[in-house]
Amino acid sequence: MTPFDSDQFRSRVQSREGYPAQGASREPLAEAASWRPVLPRRKGATKHRLLTDRIIADIDAGVLRPGVRMPTHRDLAHDLGVSVQTVSLSYKEAERRGYLRGEVGRGTFVRERVTERADRFMLDREAGQAADLSIVRAVYTEAHERASRHAMARLGEADNSVFMRPCRPIAGLDRHRAAGQAWLRRLGVDAEMDRILITNGAAHGLFLAVAAVVHPGEVVLTESLTDHGIIGLATVLGFTLRSLPTDAEGILPPAFEAACAAGDVKALVLIPSFGNPTSHVAGTQRRRAIADIAARHGVFVIEDEVYKPLLEEDLPSITQMLPDLGFFVTSMTKTVMTGLRVGYLVVPPTYSIRVASIMRVTSWSATNLPAEIASLWIEDGTADALVRVQRQEARARQAIVAQKLGDLVAATHPLSLCAWLAVPRRWTEEGLVRALAQRGIAVTPSDPFIAGETVASGIRICLGGQLSHAALAEALGAVRATFEQLPPVFDVRSIA
Repeated sequence: MTPFDSDQFRSRVQSREGYPAQGASREPLAEAASWRPVLPRRKGATKHRLLTDRIIADIDAGVLRPGVRMPTHRDLAHDLGVSVQTVSLSYKEAERRGYLRGEVGRGTFVRERVTERADRFMLDREAGQAADLSIVRAVYTEAHERASRHAMARLGEADNSVFMRPCRPIAGLDRHRAAGQAWLRRLGVDAEMDRILITNGAAHGLFLAVAAVVHPGEVVLTESLTDHGIIGLATVLGFTLRSLPTDAEGILPPAFEAACAAGDVKALVLIPSFGNPTSHVAGTQRRRAIADIAARHGVFVIEDEVYKPLLEEDLPSITQMLPDLGFFVTSMTKTVMTGLRVGYLVVPPTYSIRVASIMRVTSWSATNLPAEIASLWIEDGTADALVRVQRQEARARQAIVAQKLGDLVAATHPLSLCAWLAVPRRWTEEGLVRALAQRGIAVTPSDPFIAGETVASGIRICLGGQLSHAALAEALGAVRATFEQLPPVFDVRSIA
């Protein structure tokens, strides 16, 4: 089983269903060719601003449904009595804000927002199902329960004022940062303490890093299939996200070089270890090549290494090679304990004050209680012990995947907490998702992970949580049985 190569799994984009927002008073359109908005008069507002606001309002209201084609620039300009440039500016702005997407040779389409796409497939609570395989979670065992209870008992007998009373420094208490510094050294990052900030998990750290260096409209690169967090940030922060082709080690250096040579790239965000959802791992030479290209072009690299503690190889950190351009993000949530939302962010020396100021206005500082538990566990070896449990469980669960799914597995790794499955030609992703949901199994299709113009087909299954080996084997057996079935004849979207 080898990591995912996006070129091997290209297929046509499936159309998505769209639904009107609650309380919408206008009927949704199946096609937008006949959509003709009425632009209000608003003092001081340009025509392209008024048109952009109308496009966004009608998408939010469900009048323009995800997946439908917008009128051509020329047709809409003629009908509204405005210039083609006005329509082009409006479409471009709506695309930048995540509401539209342009496809070369096909036109402009209403885009389904990433949060809506992810929420349809990833459950936000414990499921009353046989198996929730939709979210990457650390495995939770009796060892985790004992460690948690021991930490609570220990805190109950201690003087907690040392971490419960302070609300400064913003970057985190010195003791917590020192523990983080020791943890980061094990991951190949040797940083001065004033470059380290404690965050509320890796997602928080990723937001701070991107917000510190990227402005609205600027270009950020990432893998063709990547964690939906960075896709969502593109909408929130208003930057342009472009995807790079990948192979078994992640992004291809020649593609990165070519993108940087275009001259408008501000940053690269990537997951070098167990990239989500395909579990690729970048080797030493690949990491060095990426660092060399970034250094030559002055491009920031934001290294999301939330899974790196699971690695047994001693692979270098890209951030360590780029002291003035590299940001390193990691956390305890995927490798030690899911509920321990403690992250560590390493920033370039000149960005310490800037990132702390962004943290001040977004969260003031990270929560001290989880950081205290993480520090205790780093100091007494509990964190290392629980990582070893994760590795052992990952190997055991991946063995079950190999046994039950075998040739269906398109990409994975023996230490990964997920696997990427190839979709049979007779099925669509959404058809499989619905069929599996009827059997009490939640999985995630490719849609939430697609960056830029990537077109891919696959389903991610996650192996963590409290699911026993027997329950996992039963669920994966049901997955195979479903994949081998013919799709229902009444579900026309499931017939390729």
